[in-house]
Amino acid sequence: MGHVGSAGLVMDNHGGNMITRRLLLTTAAAACCGLVAAPPVSAQSYPQRPIRIIVDRPAGVTHDLIARTLSDKLSASLKQTIVVDNRVGAGGNLAAEAVARSAPDGYTLLVALDTTLTVNPTLYEKLSFNPQADLRPLTIMATSTQMLVVHPSIPVNSVAEFVAYAKANPVSYAHGGNGSPGHLTMELFRMMAGFSATPVPYRGNTQLAVDLAAGQIKTGFVSPSGMIDHIRSGRLKGLAISAAKRSPVVPDIPTIAEAGYDFVHETYFVLLAPAGTPESIAALLEREARSALQSAELVRRFAEMNVNIVASSGAEARTRLEADAKLWVKVIHDTGMRAD
Repeated sequence: MGHVGSAGLVMDNHGGNMITRRLLLTTAAAACCGLVAAPPVSAQSYPQRPIRIIVDRPAGVTHDLIARTLSDKLSASLKQTIVVDNRVGAGGNLAAEAVARSAPDGYTLLVALDTTLTVNPTLYEKLSFNPQADLRPLTIMATSTQMLVVHPSIPVNSVAEFVAYAKANPVSYAHGGNGSPGHLTMELFRMMAGFSATPVPYRGNTQLAVDLAAGQIKTGFVSPSGMIDHIRSGRLKGLAISAAKRSPVVPDIPTIAEAGYDFVHETYFVLLAPAGTPESIAALLEREARSALQSAELVRRFAEMNVNIVASSGAEARTRLEADAKLWVKVIHDTGMRAD
């Protein structure tokens, strides 16, 4: 047993100084005030419990399927359970807010449509999170394109003919909700091409596809993979896609750029972590996610769904998100677009 010496020193039984009482009290006080730094979180000990990936749209949509495929591969490489949680609502804002407000420890991640991060800050009057300040991009997982389709009752067979028709006739177009990819693509294209069109919002794409095929609504930008049967049967005409190159899903349909317009617009899907996630863990997640996404089996599988795997770096993802956020500020202001 030690005892207290006359000078306030803690002495061992051999008379040696152990530590001053004053130092003990100072250290304890500092710890209570948070002045003693906690040991840094290390990727060497991560992960020690299940990881949750929150997806900002319903189960079954494109980036939900990517998230679930990625989670299987990450679970194997990280040797830990990964749970996919669909948090639907407010155009992706509920999911993004949940991740932005979660502990930055690598155990809660977000898979989001690009518009949640680039469009919503302008489209919605108030957000409870800041995509640039509160979230850290890890990778752009993949991109997908939109296809301009028309009902056969519209007498056009090319982009040039469609633009001429739209300049001479009133046109209404279908989209899957304000701020959805189809809505944004048409607004961006019509501003560039110089024609007017009236948006008709739908809640999702199921009824939209039915009404397009039936001629209840005559045109719109839609996902090619969901319209192949309608195009092959002649119920719809595919005029062009919005990507930089033709899609293997619809190889006979040209790009809008082939019609002479400097127009490329792709939807993309992003993996993110909360801002403040330790650098070692963020780097590990970025590296493992990019490696998993680039597997030949995964690339082939999603190519058949009109999805192009990108697996960008986190820095590349941030640059693109910031540039697109600036683009959509102008489009939204110029069109008067508002959230549903």
